Amino acid sequence: MAFDFDHPPADPVASLEAWLDAAWTHANVPNPNAMTLCTVNAHGAPSARVVLLKHLDTHGAVFFTNRMSRKGLDLAGDPRAALVLHWDHMGRQVRIEGSVKETTDEESDAYFASRHPESRLGAWASDQSQPCADRAELTQRLEAARIDHADAGNLVRPPYWGGYRVSLQAVEFWQDGEHRLHDRVRYERSGDTWVSQRLFP
Repeated sequence: MAFDFDHPPADPVASLEAWLDAAWTHANVPNPNAMTLCTVNAHGAPSARVVLLKHLDTHGAVFFTNRMSRKGLDLAGDPRAALVLHWDHMGRQVRIEGSVKETTDEESDAYFASRHPESRLGAWASDQSQPCADRAELTQRLEAARIDHADAGNLVRPPYWGGYRVSLQAVEFWQDGEHRLHDRVRYERSGDTWVSQRLFP
Protein backbone atom coordinates (compact mmCIF):
# COMPACT_ATOMS: atom_id res chain seq x y z
CA MET A 1 0.00 0.00 0.00
CA ALA A 2 1.49 3.33 -1.06
CA PHE A 3 1.30 5.98 1.64
CA ASP A 4 0.50 9.51 0.41
CA PHE A 5 2.26 11.80 2.85
CA ASP A 6 0.57 14.89 1.40
CA HIS A 7 -2.89 13.31 1.60
CA PRO A 8 -2.68 10.76 4.44
CA PRO A 9 -5.63 8.45 5.09
CA ALA A 10 -8.02 9.38 7.87
CA ASP A 11 -7.13 6.27 9.90
CA PRO A 12 -3.49 5.08 10.14
CA VAL A 13 -4.12 1.50 11.25
CA ALA A 14 -4.61 -0.05 7.80
CA SER A 15 -1.41 1.62 6.58
CA LEU A 16 0.47 0.43 9.64
CA GLU A 17 -0.70 -3.14 9.03
CA ALA A 18 0.23 -2.84 5.34
CA TRP A 19 3.75 -1.63 6.16
CA LEU A 20 4.20 -4.51 8.59
CA ASP A 21 2.94 -7.02 6.01
CA ALA A 22 5.38 -5.58 3.45
CA ALA A 23 8.24 -5.99 5.92
CA TRP A 24 7.32 -9.65 6.46
CA THR A 25 7.53 -10.32 2.73
CA HIS A 26 10.72 -8.30 2.11
CA ALA A 27 13.69 -10.59 1.42
CA ASN A 28 16.21 -8.40 3.27
CA VAL A 29 14.33 -7.75 6.51
CA PRO A 30 15.43 -10.52 8.94
CA ASN A 31 13.24 -9.60 11.94
CA PRO A 32 10.30 -7.53 10.70
CA ASN A 33 8.48 -7.62 14.04
CA ALA A 34 11.48 -6.51 16.12
CA MET A 35 10.68 -3.21 17.82
CA THR A 36 12.41 -0.97 20.32
CA LEU A 37 10.40 -0.51 23.51
CA CYS A 38 11.10 2.48 25.73
CA THR A 39 9.85 2.73 29.31
CA VAL A 40 10.69 4.94 32.28
CA ASN A 41 11.27 3.95 35.89
CA ALA A 42 9.98 5.56 39.08
CA HIS A 43 12.69 8.24 38.86
CA GLY A 44 11.86 9.10 35.25
CA ALA A 45 14.99 7.44 33.85
CA PRO A 46 14.37 5.94 30.39
CA SER A 47 15.31 2.43 29.36
CA ALA A 48 15.12 0.90 25.89
CA ARG A 49 15.36 -2.67 24.58
CA VAL A 50 14.19 -4.69 21.58
CA VAL A 51 11.10 -6.89 21.93
CA LEU A 52 8.99 -8.77 19.39
CA LEU A 53 5.63 -7.49 18.17
CA LYS A 54 3.24 -10.44 18.40
CA HIS A 55 -0.08 -8.85 17.48
CA LEU A 56 -1.28 -5.57 16.04
CA ASP A 57 -4.79 -4.19 15.56
CA THR A 58 -6.84 -1.09 16.29
CA HIS A 59 -6.54 -1.78 20.02
CA GLY A 60 -2.75 -1.66 20.06
CA ALA A 61 0.59 -3.42 19.70
CA VAL A 62 1.17 -6.54 21.80
CA PHE A 63 4.37 -8.06 23.17
CA PHE A 64 5.06 -10.64 25.89
CA THR A 65 7.64 -10.83 28.66
CA ASN A 66 8.42 -11.61 32.29
CA ARG A 67 6.41 -9.02 34.18
CA MET A 68 9.05 -8.96 36.94
CA SER A 69 11.69 -7.86 34.43
CA ARG A 70 12.96 -4.29 34.35
CA LYS A 71 10.45 -3.32 31.67
CA GLY A 72 7.64 -5.02 33.56
CA LEU A 73 8.47 -3.16 36.77
CA ASP A 74 8.77 0.11 34.84
CA LEU A 75 5.32 -0.40 33.32
CA ALA A 76 3.83 -1.26 36.71
CA GLY A 77 4.94 2.16 37.94
CA ASP A 78 4.28 4.18 34.77
CA PRO A 79 2.03 2.38 32.26
CA ARG A 80 3.10 4.36 29.20
CA ALA A 81 5.50 3.34 26.47
CA ALA A 82 7.02 4.29 23.14
CA LEU A 83 7.76 1.81 20.34
CA VAL A 84 9.86 2.04 17.20
CA LEU A 85 9.70 -0.36 14.24
CA HIS A 86 12.61 0.38 11.89
CA TRP A 87 12.98 -1.43 8.56
CA ASP A 88 16.33 -0.17 7.33
CA HIS A 89 16.36 -2.07 4.03
CA MET A 90 12.96 -0.58 3.19
CA GLY A 91 13.76 2.95 4.29
CA ARG A 92 10.77 2.98 6.62
CA GLN A 93 10.09 3.55 10.28
CA VAL A 94 7.00 3.68 12.49
CA ARG A 95 6.79 5.21 15.95
CA ILE A 96 3.97 4.37 18.36
CA GLU A 97 3.18 6.00 21.70
CA GLY A 98 0.44 5.10 24.13
CA SER A 99 -0.77 3.86 27.45
CA VAL A 100 -0.14 0.22 28.35
CA LYS A 101 -2.38 -2.48 29.77
CA GLU A 102 -1.72 -6.13 30.54
CA THR A 103 -3.25 -8.61 28.13
CA THR A 104 -5.89 -10.98 29.50
CA ASP A 105 -4.90 -14.29 31.05
CA GLU A 106 -6.51 -16.02 28.07
CA GLU A 107 -4.37 -14.09 25.59
CA SER A 108 -1.21 -14.70 27.62
CA ASP A 109 -1.99 -18.40 28.03
CA ALA A 110 -2.63 -18.82 24.30
CA TYR A 111 0.63 -17.23 23.27
CA PHE A 112 2.64 -19.06 25.94
CA ALA A 113 1.20 -22.38 24.70
CA SER A 114 2.40 -21.55 21.17
CA ARG A 115 6.03 -21.19 22.23
CA HIS A 116 8.69 -23.87 21.84
CA PRO A 117 8.85 -26.15 24.91
CA GLU A 118 12.42 -25.03 25.66
CA SER A 119 11.29 -21.40 25.64
CA ARG A 120 8.52 -22.27 28.06
CA LEU A 121 11.05 -23.90 30.38
CA GLY A 122 13.26 -20.85 30.06
CA ALA A 123 10.45 -18.63 31.28
CA TRP A 124 10.34 -20.69 34.48
CA ALA A 125 14.13 -20.85 34.84
CA SER A 126 15.10 -17.21 34.29
CA ASP A 127 14.68 -14.39 36.81
CA GLN A 128 14.79 -11.92 33.95
CA SER A 129 16.84 -8.75 34.55
CA GLN A 130 18.15 -10.06 37.91
CA PRO A 131 21.90 -10.69 38.55
CA CYS A 132 23.23 -14.03 37.31
CA ALA A 133 26.65 -15.34 38.42
CA ASP A 134 27.55 -17.05 35.14
CA ARG A 135 26.19 -19.15 32.28
CA ALA A 136 26.45 -22.24 34.47
CA GLU A 137 23.90 -20.82 36.91
CA LEU A 138 21.41 -20.29 34.08
CA THR A 139 22.03 -23.82 32.79
CA GLN A 140 21.51 -25.25 36.27
CA ARG A 141 18.28 -23.34 36.67
CA LEU A 142 17.08 -24.64 33.31
CA GLU A 143 17.86 -28.24 34.23
CA ALA A 144 16.08 -27.81 37.56
CA ALA A 145 13.03 -26.48 35.72
CA ARG A 146 13.20 -29.46 33.39
CA ILE A 147 13.03 -31.80 36.39
CA ASP A 148 10.25 -29.82 38.08
CA HIS A 149 8.23 -29.71 34.86
CA ALA A 150 8.86 -33.07 33.21
CA ASP A 151 6.05 -32.61 30.70
CA ALA A 152 7.29 -29.42 29.05
CA GLY A 153 4.82 -29.87 26.20
CA ASN A 154 1.97 -29.12 28.60
CA LEU A 155 3.84 -26.57 30.69
CA VAL A 156 1.54 -23.83 31.98
CA ARG A 157 2.39 -20.15 31.96
CA PRO A 158 4.24 -18.79 35.02
CA PRO A 159 2.06 -16.37 37.00
CA TYR A 160 4.63 -13.58 36.51
CA TRP A 161 4.78 -13.92 32.72
CA GLY A 162 2.37 -12.36 30.23
CA GLY A 163 1.61 -9.77 27.61
CA TYR A 164 1.21 -6.04 27.32
CA ARG A 165 -0.82 -4.00 24.85
CA VAL A 166 0.47 -0.54 23.92
CA SER A 167 -2.48 1.56 22.76
CA LEU A 168 -2.22 3.51 19.52
CA GLN A 169 -2.53 7.02 20.91
CA ALA A 170 0.10 8.41 18.52
CA VAL A 171 1.47 6.85 15.33
CA GLU A 172 4.16 8.36 13.12
CA PHE A 173 5.16 7.17 9.65
CA TRP A 174 8.66 7.95 8.33
CA GLN A 175 9.88 7.27 4.79
CA ASP A 176 13.51 7.67 3.79
CA GLY A 177 14.16 10.51 1.33
CA GLU A 178 17.13 11.49 -0.80
CA HIS A 179 19.65 13.82 0.90
CA ARG A 180 17.88 13.25 4.22
CA LEU A 181 14.75 15.06 3.02
CA HIS A 182 12.51 12.42 4.52
CA ASP A 183 8.71 12.24 4.61
CA ARG A 184 6.99 12.21 8.00
CA VAL A 185 3.35 12.18 9.10
CA ARG A 186 2.25 12.00 12.72
CA TYR A 187 -1.22 10.92 13.85
CA GLU A 188 -2.67 11.64 17.27
CA ARG A 189 -5.92 10.18 18.50
CA SER A 190 -8.61 12.66 19.47
CA GLY A 191 -11.58 10.81 20.93
CA ASP A 192 -12.78 8.41 18.25
CA THR A 193 -10.97 10.17 15.42
CA TRP A 194 -7.40 10.81 14.29
CA VAL A 195 -5.68 14.13 13.63
CA SER A 196 -2.73 13.94 11.22
CA GLN A 197 0.06 16.40 10.51
CA ARG A 198 2.96 16.33 8.07
CA LEU A 199 6.27 17.08 9.83
CA PHE A 200 9.54 18.53 8.64
CA PRO A 201 12.26 15.86 8.50
